[in-house]
Amino acid sequence: MAVYMNEVSRTFGEYLLIPGYSSVECIPANVSLQTPLVKFNKGNKPPISLNIPMTSAIMQSVSDDTMAISLAKEGGLSFIYGSQSIENQAQMVNRVKSYRAGFVVSDSNISPEGTLDELLILKKTTNHSTVAVTSDGSSRGKLVGIVTSRDYRVSRMALNTKVKDFMTPFEDLICGNKDTTLKEANNMIWEHKLNCLPIIDGEQRLISLVFRKDYNTNKKNENEMIDESKRYMVGAGINTRDYAERIPALLEAGVDVLCIDSSEGFTEWQKIVLEYIRKNYGDTVKVGAGNVIDKEGFRFLAEAGADFVKVGIGGGAICITREQKGIGRGQATALIEVAKARDEYFNETGIYVPICSDGGIVHDYHITLALAMGADFLMLGRYFARFDESPTKKVNINGNYMKEYWGEGSTRAKNWQRYDLGGDGKLSFEEGVDSFVPYAGSLEDNVGLSLSKVRSTMCSCGYLTLPELQKNAKLTLVSSTSILEGSAHDVLLKDSRQMV
Repeated sequence: MAVYMNEVSRTFGEYLLIPGYSSVECIPANVSLQTPLVKFNKGNKPPISLNIPMTSAIMQSVSDDTMAISLAKEGGLSFIYGSQSIENQAQMVNRVKSYRAGFVVSDSNISPEGTLDELLILKKTTNHSTVAVTSDGSSRGKLVGIVTSRDYRVSRMALNTKVKDFMTPFEDLICGNKDTTLKEANNMIWEHKLNCLPIIDGEQRLISLVFRKDYNTNKKNENEMIDESKRYMVGAGINTRDYAERIPALLEAGVDVLCIDSSEGFTEWQKIVLEYIRKNYGDTVKVGAGNVIDKEGFRFLAEAGADFVKVGIGGGAICITREQKGIGRGQATALIEVAKARDEYFNETGIYVPICSDGGIVHDYHITLALAMGADFLMLGRYFARFDESPTKKVNINGNYMKEYWGEGSTRAKNWQRYDLGGDGKLSFEEGVDSFVPYAGSLEDNVGLSLSKVRSTMCSCGYLTLPELQKNAKLTLVSSTSILEGSAHDVLLKDSRQMV
């Protein structure tokens, strides 16, 4: 006879947090959102921790190298999508690892044989006042000089004057080398009263530029996710088909953590991938697995060697798995059960395997609810797809700006590997839709606002860390009537802006 679960499958919108006692120390500025990303033994520190509990989804419409750099600056991590060629994915990872915050690759370059007229056209095109002069006019050529607006006067010079005749020559420049840190670069800028510090290699080739005007921006990214070499950290998605070829390429590119991208994680296919990684790389390669929605699924992946486990089936904004296949579970109910299983596993083994809540987030307060229910961090798709940094187009629909957003299970994505059950290499039917989401602006502004709400809510409940919130939070179920009561009601609003 089939097993029937009498408990109702519930969503985040059916819960509220009960506020608790707040001391004078319990202010948002004192709240720490640091959380483990991968498993660790009791009494030890996690090998990798997030500075904010947010990762971006393994999706074509969400996570590329631009998103990864922007989210790492804020303290989170992106998992670059795997539904592309191995070469392209590895290149995206490499671009993130090669990017140095504050070190700008020059896109305003000219050769010494160029003319003042050519320089003025270049400056008009790039809107940059500082132009690097390289032997071949490229961004990686041998640096021979710098031109700024102080080096010429259009009213006093002929337009055919050669750049080499008025540039500041290399001999008069102060430069940093390829090992110069951002702190050292900024110190050199202030010590020598520079506006720009060129960074060169041992053969005098230009690597990048550091600008005085970027100092404040560099200083404020105190939560950035960086490795021991001060490089931004980045994850990548893999599948259960070409993992033997994809994983080595991603590791060579410098990836920090992997995640098996699949709609269902309670499968032998994922166990095979995890066993392959442990056999060939031991514990040096960190890899998450999933998705699961119950205790049995979590135990299976934890025992198979997963470094973290993703929770959620069918709760994503663009996911139609539940209506297509009739499988899934309300995200809140699934998360609560898996969090309990994680704690039981920790008590039994002394190994803490973090869990990631994937899907079901509609409002910012749902983030705090997910964390209170036991999630160590979240994976977000729709949330990040709305921002400038996502790889999709911004379009105008009926006077409103929107961003394209499609699921990996859609015909557009053609990511059949994510839904692979060992059959033919194709999608038999769609499990995701092709859609639009309201454009929301920059990632920095929106993430800052969302996390300020999380910190404020934690203070209202009396907690300064996520472990405290997970251990002590009080949650209550709410009725449909009380949900209406919790919004503006029985008044005529002056501001009719729709909240999304």
